Order: sequence, then structure tokens, then C-alpha cells
Amino acid sequence: MKKYWWKILCILILFYVIIVGFMGPVPHQPILNESIRNTYFHVALWMSMTIMLFTSMVFSFKYLRSGSLDHDDKASEFAKGGLFFGILGCLTGSVWANYTWGDPWPNDPKLNGAAVGMLMYLAYMLLRSSFEDEQRKARISSVYNILAFAVFIPLIYILPRLTDSLHPGNGGNPAFSSYDMNNEMRKVFYPAIIGWTLLGVWLIELRVRVKKINRFLREEVANTNPAKVHQ
Repeated sequence: MKKYWWKILCILILFYVIIVGFMGPVPHQPILNESIRNTYFHVALWMSMTIMLFTSMVFSFKYLRSGSLDHDDKASEFAKGGLFFGILGCLTGSVWANYTWGDPWPNDPKLNGAAVGMLMYLAYMLLRSSFEDEQRKARISSVYNILAFAVFIPLIYILPRLTDSLHPGNGGNPAFSSYDMNNEMRKVFYPAIIGWTLLGVWLIELRVRVKKINRFLREEVANTNPAKVHQ
């Protein structure tokens, strides 16, 4: 039970977020109305995505210092998890934008920056698949991953604040914290970030285990029948 407490916590938090997120009270603002409930999903997913991409970058640094493929495995899987949550964030954001702005993907600098950021991490996945030697793949992709995160943050969080943007907190628009997110919403929003992040870590942990098992099996095959590995 000691090993799984955080998984139980993840399930409880997400049940709370989904139930209270759809049924709890929210402030009614012009245009947003009930769609503000998407804050618990769209915004929280993007915050979790940022946490996972940052963690991926940290493991890339660790790989460059240690040369351990375990660190590279975690870096790649956290990047995949972040990309997956980013895509979910884009989908939920498009639904929200369609109801509030009348267009699922308006010409907005934050949306365009998000698209570029997702493409950068898709390129990271393609880069990893283009190498057979694991150490070479890990070295080159680790450098790329660090640079990608360094570009991603300005694209998403800095540049939209320097120009006109429809998103709250950007381009002169007041942020949710000062505009319409009350204390009742914060009771759901902050747990939502924790819950989605824990879910992402849970999925990533499973994928890292699969990678370790596959590597172990390849090594076993190589030790017992080297000729078969080169076929």
C-alpha cells in the first residue's frame, strides 16, 4: 500500500475534479458562462504538460552528466507524456474557443505558439526514431530536448504577453486570478493540476517499465544468440 498511495490519491483527486468541476458553483461571466468549467481541464492539462516537459528536460541534463540510459528513458517518456497532455489541452481549448470566440482556432499568438511547440516535440520523437545506436540517440536527443524546452517556454508564456492575445493574462487581458477565478474555483483548479500530473506520471512510469523490459529482453537475446540480433 505504501507504494501505491499516490495512485489512489490520483484517482480520488480526479473523481473530485470531474464531479465538482461539472456540478460545483462557478462565477458567471459574460461570454464565458458555464464554459469556464473548462479551466479545470484545458488550463490544468497545460500546467501539467509544462511540469512534464520541464521534468523531461531535467532528465536530459541528468543523462548528459551520467550517460545512464535510464535517465534518457525517463526524459523521452516525460516528453511523450507532455506532448500527449499538450494535444489534449489543444483539443479542449479548441472546444472552448469555439463556444467563446466563435472559432476553434483563431489567429491568436498563444495558439500559434502552442502549435509550433507541439511540432517541436513531434520533431523530437522523429529525431529519436532516426538512430539505432542508443547512446548516440540519447546524446543528440537530450541536447535537442533541452533546447526545445528553452524555446517552448517563451513561445507559450512570454511572447503572447508582448502582443495582442485573446487569452486571459496575455496582451493586456486580465488573468483569471484577478478576473473571474474565485476561491471556490481554486479549490478545484489546484487539485486538478495535481491530479492530471499524477495521472501523467502514472502512465509514464508504466511506459518506462516497458522500455526496461524490452531492453532486458534484447540483451538476453544478444547474450544467448548474437547472430539473431544482427539478422
